[in-house]
Amino acid sequence: MAKGLAGGLIVCSPYASQAGTVKTEVLPGSPYHHTTDGFRNPPGSPTHKHDLTAWIKHIWREIGRDEPEVPSDHFLGHRAAEDALLETGSGNRLTWLGHSAFLLRLSGWNILIDPFLSDYATSIPPFGPKRYTPPGLPVDKLPGIDLVIISHNHYDHLDRATLEALPEKERIPVIVPLKLKKFISELGFRDVTELDWHDTKKIGPITVIAIPAVHFSSRSLFDRNETLWTGYSISDSHIKAYYGGDTGYHSLFKDLGRRYSPFDIGMVPIGAYKRASGLKSTHATPEEAVQMGRDLDIKILAPMHWGTLVLSYEPPFEPPDRFMKAGLAAGFSKDCLWKMAVGETRVLV
Repeated sequence: MAKGLAGGLIVCSPYASQAGTVKTEVLPGSPYHHTTDGFRNPPGSPTHKHDLTAWIKHIWREIGRDEPEVPSDHFLGHRAAEDALLETGSGNRLTWLGHSAFLLRLSGWNILIDPFLSDYATSIPPFGPKRYTPPGLPVDKLPGIDLVIISHNHYDHLDRATLEALPEKERIPVIVPLKLKKFISELGFRDVTELDWHDTKKIGPITVIAIPAVHFSSRSLFDRNETLWTGYSISDSHIKAYYGGDTGYHSLFKDLGRRYSPFDIGMVPIGAYKRASGLKSTHATPEEAVQMGRDLDIKILAPMHWGTLVLSYEPPFEPPDRFMKAGLAAGFSKDCLWKMAVGETRVLV
């Protein structure tokens, strides 16, 4: 951690305020996840105990660590990524921009999801997680964006610098979870829609449904769970995609599958699951991500939330190996397990 110019405590990472007690008092007339102190996860979700000492040790480890050795085929390169976009033409497609950021094209609409394209996932660089793999495309090489979708307010998903750098913000609609409209509007976006879990928004040819996730929110030590976190169903008349955001595994995915499946493609998180405390995390393991795919009846799984930042204690390139092994064991074919390179584009049919 570090002191700000005014002496105040500044959070240096997306996960500095993940701990805390579970909210227990439901707002009158509201669903279970709305409480008098903010939002909470579904019943039976993991809880966290605040451990300031462990967090300080984690920050110190971040500052002193060497960057991971990145396999040569992990990052496509900006020129190759640009060429891949051109080669795929105007059809439906998916581009992995690294970490949890995607460019999804459906019905001619370019949909930017959780765009973290900066060097640091922190409020005060250089303290906090620094990316060791460049973004698949820099902001100025993105095609014209028609819709932005944000899953929650952590720095590695809601990146102020990337959003501020987007051109034509005044014309781009943005979809966010509850209580995030003010933050996004202050960045210059005029058309911002907040969704609660299970809410639906139709914009042009695109239908977006907010799907419950097991996680938390915060951008400082003082705003824990004041804004909601969510996953999404994103569809046009031909393709239905699932975007998990950040989420741990929960039995509720079986119920969500009965309500919202099937999906043609699913972007599922597979990293940041090994915590120093040993407690169950609000991030899925690779095996749990595959189980989500089965519960939600997803045809193709595209793993995310790995290969860009060191956020926990598993080896950085362990998650995709475990994911592939678990996916094959669960009956997915290799062609349906999309271990993509950063910057890679694949066609959706």
